[in-house]
Amino acid sequence: MPARFTLGVEEEFQLVSRQTGQLCSCADKIIEKGRKYFGEKIKPEMTQSTIEIASAICPDIAGVRKELYALRPQLVQLLAEEGLVPIRAGTHPVGRWQDQQRTDGARFIALEEEEQDVGRSLIIFGLHIHVGVENKELAVTLMNQARMWLPHLLALSSNSPFWIGRCTGVKSYRSVVWKRCHRSGLPEIFPNWEDFNRYVQTLIEMGCIDNGRRLWWDVRPHPFFNTLEFRICDMPATIEDSIALTALCQALIAKLAWLHQRGIRAHALPRSYIDENKWRAMRYGLDARVVDFVNHRMLSMRDSIHELLDFVQDTVDDLGSHKEMTYLRALLDDPRGTGADRQVAVYRQTGDVQKVIEFLMEQSLQGIVPGAA
Repeated sequence: MPARFTLGVEEEFQLVSRQTGQLCSCADKIIEKGRKYFGEKIKPEMTQSTIEIASAICPDIAGVRKELYALRPQLVQLLAEEGLVPIRAGTHPVGRWQDQQRTDGARFIALEEEEQDVGRSLIIFGLHIHVGVENKELAVTLMNQARMWLPHLLALSSNSPFWIGRCTGVKSYRSVVWKRCHRSGLPEIFPNWEDFNRYVQTLIEMGCIDNGRRLWWDVRPHPFFNTLEFRICDMPATIEDSIALTALCQALIAKLAWLHQRGIRAHALPRSYIDENKWRAMRYGLDARVVDFVNHRMLSMRDSIHELLDFVQDTVDDLGSHKEMTYLRALLDDPRGTGADRQVAVYRQTGDVQKVIEFLMEQSLQGIVPGAA
């Protein structure tokens, strides 16, 4: 089973000054220096205060763990030489989008031209998870079904409660900012690959997009790779969070594929139903109450995620992800909550958003730098 569901992980890091904790527009310099360490794994994003680190294609979750723990010390060392720290969070607590520099390049120039201030304001940072699905027809079928659990992934990863110096009251404010962007959010249900491909090709033929990468949905069949790409997650608080979320995405796709082989399909809910739960995940994170539209009941997000973990449990032996599933169950029971909860707790204790930035800087080095808290 694992060979069928290969994995890839893309993490978007904030570049911040070790002295001030402020965003620094210096990605070009970091990427140029980083090529000898990372090759094509280090990539630019829309703004110069962001870099993306992409893993190799990994055969299983053990490969992801090995890859991420090998890459992070290299990144920390590279940035330390420039007086920087890579922060892991979906937004910067005080960073103003008006102060950030855009990255040069045709892709980013075109995005700015199309989106204007909407695009310029995307000072947000996410985790993208690729799960290999070789059959494109199957990929669309599994996407339709997996959409139901996207709010659960968002709640687990929620890590962006601040925006331009304000404690917003929203656990994933990154999702609020991203929602403004054209062709983002939840995809519709597509009956089959032909319908999906026709939609993409029509947009290309009419000059709306140049390729399928311009569909920035929360989950999508990747236009160039044989993967389903989950894009809904905030950049989570720790490496272990990233690894566990990757394992959950893989287990979900493996379980849905197993059911499909036996003629069983999970429900493909209307987008409006899923959007209801997505808002609840954005607003409350793990403290949300969500709607089980299939069984017509309300339950806590934590209980719903426990049920999701139960649902995928019979794939765990084959995938080798017992450790990661156990980690997620412990996270659900941890009174400290997710990264968003921990940021808010620091702010409530200190009343100082700068202390939140210092907390993020320390947290981003946990498990990477000897002696880090």
